[in-house]
Amino acid sequence: MKIKSAGLVAAISALMAVSAWAADPIKVGVSGPFTGGSAPMGVSMRDGVKLAVSEINAKGGVMGRQIVIVERDDEAKNERGVQIAQELINKEKVVATLGFANTGVSLASQRFYQEAKIPVMNNVATGSLVTKQFVAPEFADNYIFRNAAHDTIQSAMIVDEAIVRRKFTKVAILADSTNYGQLGREDLEKALDKKGIKAVAVEKFNVKDVDMTAQLLKAKQAGAEALLTYAIGPELAQIANGMEKLSWKVPMIGSWTLSMGNFIDNAGKNGNGATMPQTFIQEGNTPKRKAFIDAYVKAYNPANGRIPSPVSAAQGYDSVYLLAAAIKQAGTTDGPKVREALESLKEKVDGVVAVYDKPFSKDDHEAIKMGMPVMGQVLEGRVVTVK
Repeated sequence: MKIKSAGLVAAISALMAVSAWAADPIKVGVSGPFTGGSAPMGVSMRDGVKLAVSEINAKGGVMGRQIVIVERDDEAKNERGVQIAQELINKEKVVATLGFANTGVSLASQRFYQEAKIPVMNNVATGSLVTKQFVAPEFADNYIFRNAAHDTIQSAMIVDEAIVRRKFTKVAILADSTNYGQLGREDLEKALDKKGIKAVAVEKFNVKDVDMTAQLLKAKQAGAEALLTYAIGPELAQIANGMEKLSWKVPMIGSWTLSMGNFIDNAGKNGNGATMPQTFIQEGNTPKRKAFIDAYVKAYNPANGRIPSPVSAAQGYDSVYLLAAAIKQAGTTDGPKVREALESLKEKVDGVVAVYDKPFSKDDHEAIKMGMPVMGQVLEGRVVTVK
């Protein structure tokens, strides 16, 4: 009788252990700028992540476990991103991290995840180097993935818009002094070189600069027919407003950040016509996208019904589903197993940016390929698709 009782107790204990494990949440880090000039990107990304997590949890989670996000504001500062990475890894014990809106923060922070063999899904940062920090032959495995359109794609689209479609032969480049701006500037110069074009002026400015007169005058005096830009919302608005002060109006064609709410609002009418690559535009042109937009607006009630950064929100949302699919396929949250699953996803992932069919491989950690983004344009306070 005692043997039976002991066996029963052991069985119950084992069952309780399994139940406790099944109920143990899956902790995922979310790192982005939730304050400051980059906030439209970070907040929109985080809120897109939250929407996806709530949907997945409402359906039972992943492997019967709920996803719990641990969010941190990196303030778009490299040193803050580094601190957060170490905290999320060592204290919070996250199984993966989503985010990084700023290329510099990503490049400074993600090495800690690489060392810990914890996957990172960059869902906003677009610097071309982001997924190439830890590649073969120096590194056997790369834990850095991305579902945003990297700058090699964007720079080619920007140059095609300016040189091929609009037939400009004289363009100037205005880029901020951050990693994002200067790496983007390099990509633009390479893309121009392929067309046999050299920028007539290449000007740099700092984040929080409020007077672009000197840079704009150099571009104007050099005969620039268009400005190609790499920066974020507030400084891009200073460029648009600076042209108005100089009574000089040429097209702004730049990276996806020309769609940020704080560019559109701060530039006002001076922002009309600004053109940029977009993976997602708030138009609801498919049932999936309409449902996402409606859910976002209902949950967060953004001003004028406009998502502060639609691209960031949509990519944040999709990044959760990509990670969840990998964890489900791996059957575990073990980092190396999740990385392997991401590199060989068997099931299609139905996102709002795209339906992802084998988006990654061992040698390609970029989910967004050339031909997937479209060109958007600012028109009366919103971004619309260029027809």
